[in-house]
Amino acid sequence: MGDAVKVQRKHVLAAGVAVVATAVVAVGTGFGFADTTAARPSACPGSVTFSAEGGEPAATSDRFPVGTRLRVTNLDNGKAATVTVSGPSGSCVLLNAAAMDLVREPGKNVIRRNVVERLDDGAASPARPGAQPGETRPGDARPGAGAARPPAASACTGAITFSAEGGAPAATSGQFPVGTRLRVTNLDNNKVVTVTVTGPSGSCVLLNAAAMDLIREPGKNLVRRNTVELLR
Repeated sequence: MGDAVKVQRKHVLAAGVAVVATAVVAVGTGFGFADTTAARPSACPGSVTFSAEGGEPAATSDRFPVGTRLRVTNLDNGKAATVTVSGPSGSCVLLNAAAMDLVREPGKNVIRRNVVERLDDGAASPARPGAQPGETRPGDARPGAGAARPPAASACTGAITFSAEGGAPAATSGQFPVGTRLRVTNLDNNKVVTVTVTGPSGSCVLLNAAAMDLIREPGKNLVRRNTVELLR
């Protein structure tokens, strides 16, 4: 009888140790100790947002030339969209409506945690690692002949869009430091908003919702013809 009790106690002790070990592994994984895989490097900094452009999933960019294939992954839900750059914009990558629908979370118009990967080798038109959003050089995506261009005095090139950020009119930028004051003019209706840069983004200038409401035309989420002025 004594031997049977000792064996039973050993089994109970072993089972207890196994449970504790499993719990330790689970806790370690939850806090990031067990999974040390580094995030993939992203070709674009900051948040990803979208325009009201229709059609098949696509994107515009101020960094990659037309025809470049990109994969955009939303790290919050694991969803990914593969898109081809179809033209210029004021962002490193600006998705159209169909592409955004493939990766967005319900009710969200901006993807803060993301990875943008270039799928081609870039041999013909390499991405410029040190390029600033809004900067253009020969060979970069640009409007076709006859397309409206912003005046030479504009501090940013391409279309302007917005994030779902609330609060007073403001903007984020991948080109100007926090505290910079900018005046943005919609050349289609001559409406103007003055904003202060409050943080980084993947755009030369990305307005928040309140700022966009001051200059947008009804039903439009994109200001194609614009001027961005740096206020001293």
